[in-house]
Amino acid sequence: MMLTEQRILLVGNQSERLNRLCCILEFLGEQIECISVDKIETYTQDTRFRALIVATDVISVEELKNLAGRLVWQPWLLLGAVDDLQLSNILGVIDEPLNYPQLTELLHFCQVYGQVKRPQVPTSVNQTKLFRSLVGRSEGISNVRHLINQVAGSEATVLVLGQSGTGKEVVARNIHYLSPRRDGPFIPVNCGAIPPELLESELFGHEKGSFTGAISSRKGRFELAEGGTLFLDEIGDMPLQMQVKLLRVLQERVFERVGGSKTIQANVRVVAATHRNLEAMILDNEFREDLYYRLNVFPIEMPALSERQDDVPLLLQELVSRVYNEGRGKVRFTQRAIESLKEHTWSGNVRELSNLVERLTILYPGGLVDVNDLPLKYRYIDVPEYSVDVSEEQQERDALASIFSDDTPIELPETRFPSELPPEGVNLKDLLAELEIDMIRQALEQQDNVVARAAEMLGIRRTTLVEKMRKYGMSKE
Repeated sequence: MMLTEQRILLVGNQSERLNRLCCILEFLGEQIECISVDKIETYTQDTRFRALIVATDVISVEELKNLAGRLVWQPWLLLGAVDDLQLSNILGVIDEPLNYPQLTELLHFCQVYGQVKRPQVPTSVNQTKLFRSLVGRSEGISNVRHLINQVAGSEATVLVLGQSGTGKEVVARNIHYLSPRRDGPFIPVNCGAIPPELLESELFGHEKGSFTGAISSRKGRFELAEGGTLFLDEIGDMPLQMQVKLLRVLQERVFERVGGSKTIQANVRVVAATHRNLEAMILDNEFREDLYYRLNVFPIEMPALSERQDDVPLLLQELVSRVYNEGRGKVRFTQRAIESLKEHTWSGNVRELSNLVERLTILYPGGLVDVNDLPLKYRYIDVPEYSVDVSEEQQERDALASIFSDDTPIELPETRFPSELPPEGVNLKDLLAELEIDMIRQALEQQDNVVARAAEMLGIRRTTLVEKMRKYGMSKE
């Protein structure tokens, strides 16, 4: 059985160029394994890597064609160009010297290729399915992934803690997809978004006629989640009277619909989440202590993004890929922009970062975002604003070109501007200056001596027109 792995296999002999590539890939958050060329088939026989990078100076073209042709499900990248090699799974050549935009783009190609081929390749039931807010190499997020793998196979109730936007629902979905209940439904409920008087009916369902407006019987979320996982988000916002009823379900695994008397078994795993301090709420009599301990069997705390700022580059890469895969364009970031984003406090956590990526994708589709392209509150590095300096001479040439390229014919006084070049020649500079003076005069007359409108008519900036008027000693009058 083939396994899809997140590692990158680097093939070649130990050298400075290979070590440099390995260091850069590790800096990008990739897991690397380096082998010699004679071990390729051994490593790839039962495993598919995220990318297989081969240094072309250690392998012949025929050998490369043979291997890549047999391992068609494996995306390949080449370190060093090879002539006359056209295989669909060789996705590109890594240029040297190495550069961030090209390298990340090629890795992205490998990721997309792997996603297209993935249905053909069985995956391990224990393989962690990565979601965008669980990307990172920091200790906090690594610990979260470790806890998810530990608890997923059990039936224990899990309480996910953390600030808003850190990805608590993502953790709950990971637990579900890695559990024996993965083939059952995953039903999320936001306890804070449902009015207290409707929450009981929403969770447990109701019988026809049990209250005004109950025109038919309806299943609640516990019934809908039968055989799967029920995710109770913002459990800290649940009213006290509902906390009592939820505690009974968790203890006895049975419930009744609103207005009904039939006992229904609850074959459901519960994962709860909150951004509130439940222990402080217990002291204030706002949350039941017995329910807290029933929910808090296995706590997982999501770190705030401000506590794992070194993960920002990896999160950016993942969020950009997600937006691109959804067909909404792609954006890239300069190293200065990434460093500036790492300095931000991210009160909205990963959700805020995700929203920023989507906004910049709309503003700069296919572009490269620098520090000054970021919204003002994300600029923590002082970078001079780049501006294009255009000389006055160039501005004059552009203005004249604009005049002569206009479709409207220009009527010139025959006595001052001859239609043919006389034998004795002309002073072109004086002639052009006279033409410019005449055009400025006409524009001012037609626009009632309003300089701004005259400049717009001539297709030049107001300041440029003022300078020209000063140069020729002209006034609005």
